[in-house]
Amino acid sequence: MKRPEIHDVIIVGGGPAGLTAATYLGRKALSALIITQNIGGQALLSIGIENYMGYQFVAGQELMNKFEEQVHQYNVETVYDEVTNVYEENGRFVALTANTERFYGRAVIIATGKRSRTLNAKRIETYVGRGVSYCATCDGPLFSGLDVAVIGGGNSAVTTGIELNNIAKKVYMISRSPLRADEIYMEKLRDASNVDVLIGYEVVEVVGNDTVHAAVIQKISDKSRETIALDGIFVEIGLIPNSGMVKDLVALNQDNEIIVGCDCSTSLPGVFGAGDVTNVPEKQIIVAAGEGAKAAISAYKYLLRGGEQIAVIY
Repeated sequence: MKRPEIHDVIIVGGGPAGLTAATYLGRKALSALIITQNIGGQALLSIGIENYMGYQFVAGQELMNKFEEQVHQYNVETVYDEVTNVYEENGRFVALTANTERFYGRAVIIATGKRSRTLNAKRIETYVGRGVSYCATCDGPLFSGLDVAVIGGGNSAVTTGIELNNIAKKVYMISRSPLRADEIYMEKLRDASNVDVLIGYEVVEVVGNDTVHAAVIQKISDKSRETIALDGIFVEIGLIPNSGMVKDLVALNQDNEIIVGCDCSTSLPGVFGAGDVTNVPEKQIIVAAGEGAKAAISAYKYLLRGGEQIAVIY
């Protein structure tokens, strides 16, 4: 089928929120376009999900495959590219991509999620891919029988420590403040036989030659330092919203999250936000999926209220 000159809705992002929005729009027989760098987003990094309804346990990749299969039941187009800017032009919205393509829509849903926050330590960027990783699910098996550290104290850090406990020889959990993960994860971490938890420390330098050999850690209270021999460092210190493409279009909060109302509307009519990129609390897959559904319904109602011709696909 020939691509329409203008889509009813452009969905930026292919994670749980974007895919759910696409499914709802497809059911409304609207012309929807997903623009994304990949299908699944941050959910792909979850080796095991235990709190998504309908599944007692499911891998992130498997769950996202199910999402994608459902989207494919409808006439939803997908373009694999990075959106660098979204702006208004002559009463329509334009999504500009890294490949300098322009896609036009009557409404837009921003569902771009978040990306890993980088660690501010000396020489850390030198060793990304050479012992420093931001994805234990991707790189964990490479460190079988070796000594590693996990930096961070939230759910993602603790679950990474649990995952690496079954792979690495030794796991150091390094956090500036007490661990603050869900109790079910804390119980599993306490049962781990080869995990040492170091509270009140930060990594200030990564040491190595071709690959990581050690990390210099500093005690927060007295600034004393020590060196720990390591083969790998996994950074899990939080996420940053992927909101740069709309920073000049809609209102953001102090954390650069898109400010949305209860109907996923933003400060600009016709632009909606869904999932982790927004200021909605609780960054969970099930919450993002629900927000994607709400954004799609709101976009549909927006088009109807606007009295515009909706491009129904038969």
